[in-house]
Amino acid sequence: MAAKGSGLQGLYAITDAALQPPGALTERVGLAIDGGARIIQYRDKSRQRRQRLAQAGALAQLCHDRGVVLLINDDVELAAACDADGVHLGRDDTAVAPARRRLGANAIIGASCYNSLERAQQAVTEGADYLAFGRFFPSQSKPEAVAAEPALLVEAKRRWALPLAAIGGITPYNAAALLHAGADMLAVIRGVFAAPDVRQAAGAYAALFARERRRRPAGNLE
Repeated sequence: MAAKGSGLQGLYAITDAALQPPGALTERVGLAIDGGARIIQYRDKSRQRRQRLAQAGALAQLCHDRGVVLLINDDVELAAACDADGVHLGRDDTAVAPARRRLGANAIIGASCYNSLERAQQAVTEGADYLAFGRFFPSQSKPEAVAAEPALLVEAKRRWALPLAAIGGITPYNAAALLHAGADMLAVIRGVFAAPDVRQAAGAYAALFARERRRRPAGNLE
């Protein structure tokens, strides 16, 4: 398991079972890591428990070997079973506090806050390790998601000393405003895993962080 809070910066690539055959998942995640992904979220909404456990276990081994953070979408028990680094929780999932009790103090727990600073405050109070906001742009993965503005990241960064993830329709061409507003992570699904060349696509996002480090004073891309 990665050190507490380590690596919560950079490209945050989220898998989608519809974007590749099951047998290709680990290989494609490996390509995303080759391209510069620093956080992987395993996201599979199916009820195929055995397949999900096998896939999550394979990704946990891959990510641990490569020094990359693995988080499990929604499923606290799956995160515990596969020895993931933690879990990402949405509005309709287990709350942060019981997830913390189940996974322990060293687990990384992130919370979807959508466009709500009030929800973010609740997550902070319960002990979340990072906050995710969005969607910031129209999204094919979640077309009905509520819209958020970059100013939300500015205010969240002012209020809380936690890493921030931005999500929703993010491309290498529209992401700069989110990084400038304070996003530490860019969470991407289709922009990476729907691309014909996963490694190249991930590299285009990773390059944004290298440019942002040169733009910001040293130590300010947290």
